Amino acid sequence: MQLRPYQQEAVEATYRYLRQNDDNPCIVIPTAGGKTPVMATIGRDAVQQWKGRVLILAHVKELLEQTASTLAEVAPDLDIGIYSAGLKSRDTKHPVIVAGIQSVYKRACELGCFNLIMVDESHLLQPCGEGMYRTFLSEAKIINPQVRLIGLTATPYRMSTGMICGPDNLLNEICYEVGVKELIVQGFICPLKSKAGKVKADTSSLHIRGGEFIAGEVEELMDKDNLVRLACREIVEQTQDRHSVLIFASGVQHGHHIQRVLERLNQECGFVCGETLPFDRAETLKRFRDGALKYLCNVNVLTTGFDAPNIDCVALLRPTNSPGLYYQMVGRGFRLHPGKENCLVLDFGGNILRHGPVDDLQMKQPGQGDGEAPVKECPECNAVIHAAYVICPECDYEFPPPERKQHDHQASTAGIISGQATDTEYEVQNVSYSVHLKRGADLNHPRSMRVEYQLNYNFYQSEWICFEHSGYARDKAKVWWAQRSKEPAPDTAKHAVELARAGVLADTMAVTVRSVAGQKYDSIIAYELGEKPLCRQPGWDDETIDEELAPANAWDDEEVPF
Repeated sequence: MQLRPYQQEAVEATYRYLRQNDDNPCIVIPTAGGKTPVMATIGRDAVQQWKGRVLILAHVKELLEQTASTLAEVAPDLDIGIYSAGLKSRDTKHPVIVAGIQSVYKRACELGCFNLIMVDESHLLQPCGEGMYRTFLSEAKIINPQVRLIGLTATPYRMSTGMICGPDNLLNEICYEVGVKELIVQGFICPLKSKAGKVKADTSSLHIRGGEFIAGEVEELMDKDNLVRLACREIVEQTQDRHSVLIFASGVQHGHHIQRVLERLNQECGFVCGETLPFDRAETLKRFRDGALKYLCNVNVLTTGFDAPNIDCVALLRPTNSPGLYYQMVGRGFRLHPGKENCLVLDFGGNILRHGPVDDLQMKQPGQGDGEAPVKECPECNAVIHAAYVICPECDYEFPPPERKQHDHQASTAGIISGQATDTEYEVQNVSYSVHLKRGADLNHPRSMRVEYQLNYNFYQSEWICFEHSGYARDKAKVWWAQRSKEPAPDTAKHAVELARAGVLADTMAVTVRSVAGQKYDSIIAYELGEKPLCRQPGWDDETIDEELAPANAWDDEEVPF
């Protein structure tokens, strides 16, 4: 299995972090972005290159099966064991063990010594107090005080406690992060489009406990006959051209209510919850994945670990105050599938307006006051769009100018009319380079060099430099290169990346990013560059460059990263 460029970058960033720090990193990759191949590659290298022993922990058996399968594909000769009561396997002696935390959290001594432990869906790690993960990891550190921990997640925060990384937490720092928008642009995950339900419940009276709405209050609010009937009718109307619709209900009684109403509308609807018998659950999910069942309603079971790429509509009949849960629900529609152009999100719980777009979640620290998410709802077509739009891109409705009783303390950075540009200068914290091939393109299609600028903690901006193209694109690439290097412009993206990683380009100190109201993607329009490096020394040929730039995981045996 060949890793995607950002997956390889995640692996390399993890190895760098493990070598340069004594604590534990976290990798952040969006849902459907492929965390499992990253785990599999790190696990393979740890065993085969550095003679270590690896444990991979997950909390649902679907993730265990997926991880073990991908590991076998990445490294067919790797000896992999599974420890899971649900899968009826209790392997303990293999160099790589994939385990369910519920099955092993009191059995660290039985499993033996590990050099590396990886935790999938690591946002489940409690930053303090007790819990199964903390119980197991405490015992694992007694067996091997030098054991290193790596977390992987799409949502590195908890509603009740904030970010999962911190100096005193099990995970200490994010070592690599790639965003939803970037993977959509590159064609690795599916675009979303959203509409708010025409009928919505008023959630203003809901109380919050532990960062989330109280479950009983939510179900009582959402399980009103009129609301369920109108919502189901709208779901059927909006999904005439959709094939697989996943519905999130607020409780078991609410879910059965949705199922009954849809069936009265002559639409078969499956239902699964925590109480569903394993055989019935497996049969229902198989029919849904195979396309034999169009509508599937669930309660609290299909937010993580459920892989059905055919999902082209997600209906949220569950309000949540948790941005992580909101992201996980919507993320079920991220996966690519033949014939699937986008995934429609129907929101009857005000979640998009509460949290913002999934690529720009409004994460608040515990105790922080409410704030407006950067989205609004079109009153004509119910599309949920960015707040900067003055004209709805779905139906051309023109929004009236906002009324203000008092002026803001500073000027707004959002465009006031469609097409207005806003330029913002950012200090560059890090720059990475990789070879990019347009998704779906023929292998002979020209490649480009992807340049990714890290502008703050979790904000990245990319650009693509087209050395292998012709005409204006090639000329533009040559100008870009001449501004940064005394070396001749390369002819291939691979050569450009090798040279860039070898240090022949001037440092980029700052960039100016232009945002245009109504346009989907931002662009870089100006740079602050450092001095151009000196030319390469005589005799330093391309073979030397290749040797210097061997893959970041090709270390000497004694340079073990953990």
